[in-house]
Amino acid sequence: MDIVAKQVGLASLVCVVGSVDALTAPEIADCLESQLDSGRTRLVLDLGQTDFLSSAGLRVILTILRKSRERGGDLRLAAAQPGVEHVLRLSGVTEILETFSTVDEAAASFGQDRLDVGGVQSKER
Repeated sequence: MDIVAKQVGLASLVCVVGSVDALTAPEIADCLESQLDSGRTRLVLDLGQTDFLSSAGLRVILTILRKSRERGGDLRLAAAQPGVEHVLRLSGVTEILETFSTVDEAAASFGQDRLDVGGVQSKER
């Protein structure tokens, strides 16, 4: 599993590559907590390359959602793969936080017009 985090406009983008399970969830939690501790409370979790999400991953998402909102921010989920999206829907997570089809849409929901991902400027839709 790999985690890439960077500040993008008004949001911190955290991309998770691989599986999120009991072994990897603490590392993701540490990364997201670090963003919050740095004052970055507007978070986008990119699940476009996440192939599995366990209950441990759901706990991390819910914990970070609560902490970011307590600090005046929010957590948005983006680009979840079908299997991961299914888990999010079944667990009810999609009822309490916003999910988006793309990272661009999630970042724009914080008021950004454009998102620079990987050095390539994406176009507005």
